[in-house]
Amino acid sequence: MNEPYHEEVERFYTSDLKKPPVEKVNVWPCTGGSSSSSGVSFSCPHVFFCLSLLCQIGNLLGHPQCLDYGPPFQPPFHLEFCTAYENFGCCDQERDNSIAAKYWEIMDYIDPQGHKLCGAYIKDILCQECSPYAAHLYDAENPQTPLRNLPGLCFDYCSEFHFNCHSAISLLTSDKHIQECCETNKTRFCNLLNLHDKDYCFPNVLKNTALNRNLGSVVADRKGCLQLCLTEVANGLRNPVLMVHANDHTHRMFVAEQLGVIWVYLPDGSRLEEPFLDIKTIVLATPWIGDERGFLGMAFHPKYRYNGKFYVYYSYMDKKQVEKIRISELKVSASDVNKADPHSERNLLELEEPASNHNGGQLLFGVDGYLYIFTGDGGKGGDPFGKFGNAQNKSALLGKVLRIDVDGKSPDGKPYRIPPDNPFVSDPKARPEVYAYGVRNMWRCAVDRGHPVTKKGRGRLFCGDVGQNRFEEIDIIVKGGNYGWRAKEGFECYDTKLCRNSSLDDVLPIFAYGRNVGKSVTGGYVYRGCESPNLNGLYIFGDFMNGRLMALQEDEKTNKWKKQDICIGNTKACAFPGMISSYSKFIISFAEDEAGKLYFMSTSYPSAYAPHGSLYKFVDPARRAPPGKCKLKPVPVKTKSKRIPFAPRAKTILELLNDPPTTQPPAKSSSPAGVTRTLSSKKAKTTPPTKIKVSAVKPASAGKKTQKIKAKAKYHKPKQKVKVTKVSKTTPAPSLTKK
Repeated sequence: MNEPYHEEVERFYTSDLKKPPVEKVNVWPCTGGSSSSSGVSFSCPHVFFCLSLLCQIGNLLGHPQCLDYGPPFQPPFHLEFCTAYENFGCCDQERDNSIAAKYWEIMDYIDPQGHKLCGAYIKDILCQECSPYAAHLYDAENPQTPLRNLPGLCFDYCSEFHFNCHSAISLLTSDKHIQECCETNKTRFCNLLNLHDKDYCFPNVLKNTALNRNLGSVVADRKGCLQLCLTEVANGLRNPVLMVHANDHTHRMFVAEQLGVIWVYLPDGSRLEEPFLDIKTIVLATPWIGDERGFLGMAFHPKYRYNGKFYVYYSYMDKKQVEKIRISELKVSASDVNKADPHSERNLLELEEPASNHNGGQLLFGVDGYLYIFTGDGGKGGDPFGKFGNAQNKSALLGKVLRIDVDGKSPDGKPYRIPPDNPFVSDPKARPEVYAYGVRNMWRCAVDRGHPVTKKGRGRLFCGDVGQNRFEEIDIIVKGGNYGWRAKEGFECYDTKLCRNSSLDDVLPIFAYGRNVGKSVTGGYVYRGCESPNLNGLYIFGDFMNGRLMALQEDEKTNKWKKQDICIGNTKACAFPGMISSYSKFIISFAEDEAGKLYFMSTSYPSAYAPHGSLYKFVDPARRAPPGKCKLKPVPVKTKSKRIPFAPRAKTILELLNDPPTTQPPAKSSSPAGVTRTLSSKKAKTTPPTKIKVSAVKPASAGKKTQKIKAKAKYHKPKQKVKVTKVSKTTPAPSLTKK
């Protein structure tokens, strides 16, 4: 590759950009050779250019992605101009109208013959911004590589365009180097626009059935494993057992650690330095690995916005050294909305725990406004308490789902009221608080918000019930239901005598799995958020012991649930800014925020005192909601405590791909720890405003890279109409006078 040609190629990528020296990129090996279409050798001394712009693109591979570094979407309204992408792509109606306006301004400077010859070419080129593969066409998949001026065109198509319309190149780009070198040189021009992946250049990308067959659907590999991505949201947590929101429109997230500390995370990702609540001196927790005791549950009152009440569930040791579970009510501080008042605690219920394990811990409010409490069976193994065990004994509160009304008091003096429609209120042998029974140790339950439009499924209670030694199960809780334990474990008998009892009448799980799949289920959520439409209706859960993520999909005709594994961090599917390729193994809990986005918490060392826990958010790389549909407007809250910015620890997929070779010393960075540096090769040069700009904005998830990136499709109008003529290869190109 000679020096002049290399300079032209690099100018194509860096026109109007101020580009400092860039670190060498260490990616997969890129062997030498020649492009069959261009004849250009790849074995050149320019290491950065060869590796970054050619090899790296091939290794990231093409995947659906827009110029704003997000997945494509289904436009909410019909596209009038770029109609090829009206079902799925990267343009909404506003963007489509902007491209159409640009097209007609360009065509105003082309003569009638040029309209016929070049109109379709110019439209195609402009509309590639709407392609679901726009980022690949413009080399925008990796924020550390510069954007192209023009989209990648297949060589044959490019040759036809250049043969018929080379005089229009100056209308599509203001790059003088391209105009000077390429208006008369088809080979050079088409080499510049050539893509390393022949399948992804335009128009081949439209014809490739493999790329377009399931475009917009959740990606699954050959084994049916759903390909999802993750972003790191928080880290350094000590066994994070839950994350909840207050449903007060502030979009704050409250994350609780097992030892009894609750932190406040703000919508901008920062954490307040002072905790919302710190009761670690009361909570019974130890540094022992796998100890199930501690702070286990929390739920905000449905009217928290008005009454400031919330509820907690934790282990503690009473004065007589008896281990107990306490469920109590607290209030937010009158002087600080981000602090609870620890002196406001009002005990609702205390249960003596006969063993240190199987402590339950879930608190949640149903759509009926009542508080649901999920207790464990008392511990040890096989529920050995009494003739039938705690779980089958309706006069015991262990091994149950309880339902109480926290807004009233009972005539007998209890600090809560019994809902009048509780199933066993008229049974003298049962506790009136019991809503369902026969559960072993339900760990993490959630209320289904229901379908966003039809509300189907709203109010269903999903729970993961940890098994004894054979099966883990997922249940949907119904009023008065007997979930079988200890008679059954999953679908199978555990206690043969109890299992054969004709009066058992137990509710079977919607799904159960054996020890070949996992050893300790962690219940999850039905996704009902706005950001990832493909995930709507999927129940996503996991296994604590082996870190496996899974999803259940309901067949509405048969009411059966089908399980699929979830695979995280695929290099091809998740090559987006901010996406990570791995997570800590021990999955402790799942959560959803106020907008319905789905998260999970896990740790690499399951001790209540070890700060190795992290919070992750699920992302569907195949499809997102249209821009603006999920826009949040959090109610601002006054903060008295210092804000601690989020500092990511996990390396993103793009960082891993762009890591310099281990033989080279890492470049020094003046950036703060945990903050992604902005490469000045991506900064847009300040230019005078023009009537039409094509811009791509990096999302906030890209860290500091939030400045607008001007796509290089700018143009300068000539003073007069351009006569576009069909010329032969030897005919000199007509000159274009620019304004």
